[in-house]
Amino acid sequence: MQYLKIAAVSFLAVLSMASCKQKAEGQKEAVTYPLLKVSPEDRTLSVSYSAVIEGKQDVEVRPQVSGFITDVLVKEGAKVKKGQTLFVIDTIPYAASYRQAKAAVATAEAQLATAKLSLEGSEDLYAEKVISDFELQTARNSYNSAVAALRQAEAAEASAAQNLSYAIVKSPVNGSAGMTSVRVGALVSSSMAEPLISVSDNSEMYVYFSLPEKEVLSMTRQYGSIDNTIASFQPVSLTLTDGTLYEQEGRIDVISRIVDRGTGTVSLRAVFDNEGGRLMSGSSGRVNISYDRNNCIVIPQTATYEIQDKIYVYKVVDGKAVSTEIKVFKINDGKEYVVESGLNTGDVIVSEGAGLLREGTPIAGTPVEAGSNSNKGE
Repeated sequence: MQYLKIAAVSFLAVLSMASCKQKAEGQKEAVTYPLLKVSPEDRTLSVSYSAVIEGKQDVEVRPQVSGFITDVLVKEGAKVKKGQTLFVIDTIPYAASYRQAKAAVATAEAQLATAKLSLEGSEDLYAEKVISDFELQTARNSYNSAVAALRQAEAAEASAAQNLSYAIVKSPVNGSAGMTSVRVGALVSSSMAEPLISVSDNSEMYVYFSLPEKEVLSMTRQYGSIDNTIASFQPVSLTLTDGTLYEQEGRIDVISRIVDRGTGTVSLRAVFDNEGGRLMSGSSGRVNISYDRNNCIVIPQTATYEIQDKIYVYKVVDGKAVSTEIKVFKINDGKEYVVESGLNTGDVIVSEGAGLLREGTPIAGTPVEAGSNSNKGE
């Protein structure tokens, strides 16, 4: 009898424990998470992109005639002006050719004068019927030949003068001279592989960078055209490779209308003044762009997780986490996304720890209005 009582008590205890376990499994305790209530905002977004810096003009100065260098009149790294003499190639043979060409012109002019007199005399004699048609035509042919010879001599003189001028190598632009290995006595020619020197016009610098095609399409859709998109950009800044911010702001003046098939990007150009000469052609940096997006939804990246290149958030629906795919316009600061589809005004999402959640997890917490947090783009 005592055994039956103990067995009955044990059975009731087991039933009670099973009932408690089933109740606990059926009613999971809600976990408190930071929540964000989505609402549209007008935002100024800050994005940075890798960039290459080039001078307004980088000109390779090459010889156009052959000869020995007799004088080097440029200092490496010095400022030079357009038309300033940089090198002198031995002018003696070219000056001699020019004098010879001038003499040939003088000879041709004398021959033309003689042919003209002969033609005029022949025309008079022909009018008096002293000479035949053949003799008159012969005089005219001689005159025409003399005219052609003069023109040929004048062309040779112009070519000789040009070659003589090429022996004086001048800077084609204002700028800064680069480095050169050419010294007095070096033999140069128009076929040489290396230039005599390079001259860079660094008064303004062109900073080239690229945007994904998708981002350019999004902006042109918002502003209506590429020209309107260019006009919408605020002044841009430039971060140099040493981490310092360049003291002057620039402006975006060109968006390429060609997509690079290899990278799927579109090239842009920003222009920066370089009065102090701090920017150097060939260097690199990061262009920092600020631009306005009106009536957009911005969420922290901590509210998202990715699966197979797709981005998701957890919306809170009836107190439970519901996984939702979203389309985003990526901001390259690593902090926020601009949501282009998948969320609507008034939706509540989990703003942190989304990667740790599971579908259907009970969620507790008080939603914070978007815009009242500190996750705004800088």
